Amino acid sequence: MLFEGGRVLVDNDRFEAVSILVRDGLVAALLPQGDGPDDAERVDVADRLIVPGLVNGHTHSHGALGRGGVSDDFTLEAFLSGAAWLNTQRSVDDLRLAAELSAVELIRKGCTACFDLFVELPGPTVAGTHAVARAYHNAGMRAVVAPMIADKTLYQALPGLLDAFKPPLRDAVAALSLPAWRDIMAVCEEAFGSWPVPRDRVRPGLGPTIPLHCSDDFLRACGALSATDGLPLQTHLAETRMQQVMAARKYGTTLTGHLDRLGVLSGRFSGAHGVWLSGAEGDLLAQHGAGISHNPLSNLRLGSGIAPVRRLADAGVRLGVGTDASNTSDGQNMFEAMRLAATLSRAQTADPADWVTVTEAFRMATEGSAALLGLDRVGRIAPGWAADLLFLDAGYCHYTPLRNPLDQIVLAETGAALREVMIAGRLVLAGDRILTLDEAELSRRARDAAARIDAASLDVRVMNEAASHVVRSFCRAQCAAHPAP
Repeated sequence: MLFEGGRVLVDNDRFEAVSILVRDGLVAALLPQGDGPDDAERVDVADRLIVPGLVNGHTHSHGALGRGGVSDDFTLEAFLSGAAWLNTQRSVDDLRLAAELSAVELIRKGCTACFDLFVELPGPTVAGTHAVARAYHNAGMRAVVAPMIADKTLYQALPGLLDAFKPPLRDAVAALSLPAWRDIMAVCEEAFGSWPVPRDRVRPGLGPTIPLHCSDDFLRACGALSATDGLPLQTHLAETRMQQVMAARKYGTTLTGHLDRLGVLSGRFSGAHGVWLSGAEGDLLAQHGAGISHNPLSNLRLGSGIAPVRRLADAGVRLGVGTDASNTSDGQNMFEAMRLAATLSRAQTADPADWVTVTEAFRMATEGSAALLGLDRVGRIAPGWAADLLFLDAGYCHYTPLRNPLDQIVLAETGAALREVMIAGRLVLAGDRILTLDEAELSRRARDAAARIDAASLDVRVMNEAASHVVRSFCRAQCAAHPAP
């Protein structure tokens, strides 16, 4: 297939008037306009700007069935305690449905690959993990499917938190438990060993949820399995000030320092958020070739803060961009996340030399995130790279007049100008229609599932809401007693 007449972002560096020859899921060649093999199917894209697909460095597909369930005054810890009910009472089919819903929105917003830390309570199952993998495979996306796993509840993870509760609520939260870490690892190994779809697009990964929520032996086991099987591993790292306060109290060091002691850090490791990382932690991550997924949408939504992206970049940390979940970010719009990755840096300093540039933000949201997923030759339009392409309407209002296409894409695009999406040489969106999934049927199933989950979770929701008030007070007190440096 030969795409002719468009303006193509070549090497994530410059737009050129070249034709793209796509064969066997790859960009076979970039050719001068008018050139190309005689036997190629020719497609006129003269009214298109063509860029590589965006790559979501961190999301949670389960959040697609949790929209509207996150209070507008929740911090992360209040969310973890107050909205846990959203993920109870879910079947394997619900897990698959949530992943399909996420995939639809991701594709519609120009995302062609994602790192999905999905949750299944009380712990992962082979059937649930495989259901999520099949969802992405059938949608036509690339994905790392990583069960989000822990062997400690929030109430066990934070030193002193249980003491803040009074009976009978204390008894209720103290009774909550998660499976033993050896049982969790056994499920993961079985699920990964019997992977239900080809690994060329959808592959397994590991998602120990937050270091504080995982025992040391569990984290060591995750690191060992990552090394043995070459699996990408991602955890929520220094997302909130509270996490660093608790790390100092529990480990006597930072979260990153603790992970380094356990041997978890490597080139396969990435941390999500990284809002409260110190300079020394950035240096440590860089020494191991590790990465961070910058997730500005949820960082703002939950009041976590703004990640020190420039400092991390200067230290040599590999950087990507993610959306986080649809309930904590209110969507899966990678265009919005990419724009914030660039513009939020302007709120941190008045010196433009320290701002994240448009080009840097775009590369973070494409090949940068792809590296966190362990994807090779994904996130750039160049010969031999994946034919994961976005076709934007060059006549849309964002681009009228068209002076600097990349600036206008990063700083103005919302997905409204997106007309076609190709993944691995296959069109998955065209004519304002997802070509791989039945959106109307998904919408019907989602309404039914949400009504069922809401009704079945009423008692848990009441307990969660009561617990969240205690957790909020506890976290405020701890952070006040240990002010940020």
